[in-house]
Amino acid sequence: MVCGGKGVGGLVYAPTILADVTPDMEIFREEVFGPVVGVTKVSSDDEAITLANQTQYGLAATLYCTDVSRAHRYARKLKAGTVGVNNYSEGEISTPFGGYKASGFSGRDNGIHAHEQYTELKTIWFDLTA
Repeated sequence: MVCGGKGVGGLVYAPTILADVTPDMEIFREEVFGPVVGVTKVSSDDEAITLANQTQYGLAATLYCTDVSRAHRYARKLKAGTVGVNNYSEGEISTPFGGYKASGFSGRDNGIHAHEQYTELKTIWFDLTA
């Protein structure tokens, strides 16, 4: 633990940084909500994407990159419902928000896509000549 890890009241923790996290650790495999970051060393961008996509979750991901073309390429490869580049963002009301895999509820909040989870389509055919 580089810093943090102390409770500040109830189930709330101070911002926490964990170094040298490996894929076999629970903190690497589980979906963590809160100001917690685990740092894992990798040898290549491809290894980072592979490790990131091995999780059973996929609510959100963030990547930091100064090369816009490279950032687009890797953002497309990440299996997450929201990808922030050089920031963390949940978007805003007009953009869909929801997770992949075991994150979320397989639907989308916000935007036009949210309407689909509250509707059921039906087609009815009439023969008006009968």
